[in-house]
Amino acid sequence: MKLVIGNRAYSSWSMRGWLALKASGAAFEELVVPLFGKEWDEARGGNEFAPGGGKVPILWDGDNVVWDSLAIIETMAERAEPGTFWPEDADARAMARSMAAEMHSSFMALRRDLPMNTRRRIDDHPLSAEVRTDIERILTLWAQARARHGSGGDYLFGTWSAVDMMFAPVVTRFVTYKVPLPPFAITYAEAVLHHPHVVEWIELAEDEPWVIEAYEPSDKDA
Repeated sequence: MKLVIGNRAYSSWSMRGWLALKASGAAFEELVVPLFGKEWDEARGGNEFAPGGGKVPILWDGDNVVWDSLAIIETMAERAEPGTFWPEDADARAMARSMAAEMHSSFMALRRDLPMNTRRRIDDHPLSAEVRTDIERILTLWAQARARHGSGGDYLFGTWSAVDMMFAPVVTRFVTYKVPLPPFAITYAEAVLHHPHVVEWIELAEDEPWVIEAYEPSDKDA
């Protein structure tokens, strides 16, 4: 299998797909294509990018291709042991899938105003009313999952699962922009940041040479 991803420092969707491959335990090759540069423009015109409309991540497994992070998660979940990606309890699984789908389709203000950048820490970044609404919704979902199904461990549904993979880039955003969090969310965020796969992703991001100026803070925000 080969997973095509963008810069680790900036590409939240790539992170989700990569975490799914790591969780599966499958062997895979990874191809990093720097976003929005000359290599990106050239690669998007090739056959590897065509099925996904020029977006990352894309998973190739022989002649089979899967694009979109959530589709990659579901593909790897089919091959893994039960409980690896989704809770085995039906009620918990329904909630986890709903939360992952909401993360997949929502929170546009947060994505727009707090772009992912795992290498930076930014003081006093303004949070619009729309972003605050997104943050409140995310924290509500986290609190409900932890209260109802999180007793078995430190993650949203106890053990590390697909829904944590979906929210891991959000955790990095909260760290980057120093978003104030309630105690339970701080504990959860620390658990995510200490997961070995997340640690590996962030460490690899630190070593990347590429910089996207549009995703870097201005001097007044840094």
